[in-house]
Amino acid sequence: MAVTLNETPSGNRLHIGIFGKTNSGKSSFINAFSGQKVSIVADVAGTTTDPVYKAMEIYPLGPCILIDTAGFDDEGELGALRIEKTELAAQKTELAIILFCEEEMEQEMKWYHYFKERQTPVIPILSKTDLYTQEQRDHLIELIRKTTGENVCPVSAATGEGIRELKELLARKLPEGYGNRMITGDLISADDLVMLAMPQDIQAPKGRLILPQVQTLRELLDKKCLVMSVTTDQYLAALKVLSKPPKMIITDSQVFSYVYEHKPQESMLTSFSVLFAAYKGDLPYYIEGARAIDSLNENSRVLIAECCTHAPLKEDIGRVKIPRMLRKRFGESLRVELVSGTDYPDDLTPYDLIIQCGACMFNRKYVMYRIDKAKEQQVPMTNYGVSIAHLTGILDYVALP
Repeated sequence: MAVTLNETPSGNRLHIGIFGKTNSGKSSFINAFSGQKVSIVADVAGTTTDPVYKAMEIYPLGPCILIDTAGFDDEGELGALRIEKTELAAQKTELAIILFCEEEMEQEMKWYHYFKERQTPVIPILSKTDLYTQEQRDHLIELIRKTTGENVCPVSAATGEGIRELKELLARKLPEGYGNRMITGDLISADDLVMLAMPQDIQAPKGRLILPQVQTLRELLDKKCLVMSVTTDQYLAALKVLSKPPKMIITDSQVFSYVYEHKPQESMLTSFSVLFAAYKGDLPYYIEGARAIDSLNENSRVLIAECCTHAPLKEDIGRVKIPRMLRKRFGESLRVELVSGTDYPDDLTPYDLIIQCGACMFNRKYVMYRIDKAKEQQVPMTNYGVSIAHLTGILDYVALP
């Protein structure tokens, strides 16, 4: 999905997942809810195959991604693959809508309990209300309410009934403090001088900054900070022209050592990846995972998990630089495997360590799903910035949000 300068990145949008049986009216509902023809609608079961992710602004929720999923009762070999994709969508879902349409609701309740266990707010709705008599409708609403313990929102995609009320209910269901997380935490305040030292090497997209740099810069401007942005080769010259040292220097983890070596003693230092470790994930757990690097040996097996699916580049941080640093320390026989995008093993136990990127392209819900999975299987996990800070011996001197 291409992102323009005025669009909210997908990883920062509220992910609303729509779940239900095949032909329960999910696609019709999402079209009515969004006011757009987002999904194909047909009477044929299994019309929706891969989940449809649609970015839009929805009042009063703000920037969202609506996820139209395949029916969770899909059958056959192809149906099983569709359900796998639905499960992946569920891992990213921050607000879940489950469509109920009949008295038999075993599958719906299975997914209801899945979301409740993950502390994901759930709204049960009775769909296609225009097809029921008043007596049938009242009976189903009461049955769903008793089974879930939740208030039920009756909705009709055909008449538009319940759409406005559902949007208001979703806004009330938002987790407390949602959207208030800050990349820089409380490290920086208004009027603080912040320097961004950003190498513009082969990995930097031509004519653009990478997403973590853009998001961090925007936040600093919103905080009314004084910001100076320089490339790494101009870092020393930039420090010389300043009348006072910056309160904070934020850099790329790849040049941690160089920037740390030459920074003013008064200036705090961190990296975009370290900031995103807290913003998207679990920083204390990542730090603990980085310390586990010391327990590796030449026979260890490390998984590099990259969220982006870009073409491999020369001196790529995940494919080249971090593996090189690890092998330099533990020997060439150390095994390093790489996955990208949403490819992520169910069984993590063969690995001695997982190193994930900053995850700017994923929402926090999905990153935390990965972290929880690693914790459950007792596999240490860290991210690029925290691992590099540890490997270069400066983790104890890096400012943490």
